[in-house]
Amino acid sequence: MMKIRQGTKEDLPQALELIRELAIYEKAENEVENTVESMLQDGFGEQPVFGFHVADDQGKIVGISIYYYRYSTWKGKCLYLEDLVVNESYRGKGIGKLLFDATALRAKEANCNLLNWQVLDWNEPAINFYKKINAQFDNEWINCRLTREQLDKY
Repeated sequence: MMKIRQGTKEDLPQALELIRELAIYEKAENEVENTVESMLQDGFGEQPVFGFHVADDQGKIVGISIYYYRYSTWKGKCLYLEDLVVNESYRGKGIGKLLFDATALRAKEANCNLLNWQVLDWNEPAINFYKKINAQFDNEWINCRLTREQLDKY
């Protein structure tokens, strides 16, 4: 029986496997630098920087939604959905929707004014899902970033 629940320390190894599966799906397999140890510190240390929900199928983690709080100078407190991943063999069964619902509920319960996320422009299944829930798509903003190497040189 499928259960959506808050992620725990014990879920981290399986969560990282789903993150790697997502990286393969997004053709960026070699980009994953994260480790269970880092996730343990970052999610359960003195100052956690992320939270996550899991889709638990009798002890097997088959989906995750990873989120964190951010602050908008215009909107105030916001929740950012970093990734929503469902194991390939479990896709199309409504698990992604259940995880998204749990994340949206987290944003409501935390009194957030906005829930943000990104989707790759070629990820048609995800785009179609977001259209079904009437999400707003923003074509004005350009994503920018500095890698760790660039930060070190900055």
